[in-house]
Amino acid sequence: MISAKCPTCGKALSPATDPAALPFCTSRCKQIDLGRWLKEGYAIPGRPLEEDEESDESPIERDLDEE
Repeated sequence: MISAKCPTCGKALSPATDPAALPFCTSRCKQIDLGRWLKEGYAIPGRPLEEDEESDESPIERDLDEE
């Protein structure tokens, strides 16, 4: 049997774990993870911005300016 751990607290998941909370052990851990995403606690690495990409304009506004 494969044992899985909650990505938030690291506690081992049990057969009694609420299926709605998976892959977390409880809905509390699920909410903690959501809060981290919303507060930008997680980041997906990407390429560094170039100087012209660092402006406050959105990519759509920049495309319209170029036309």
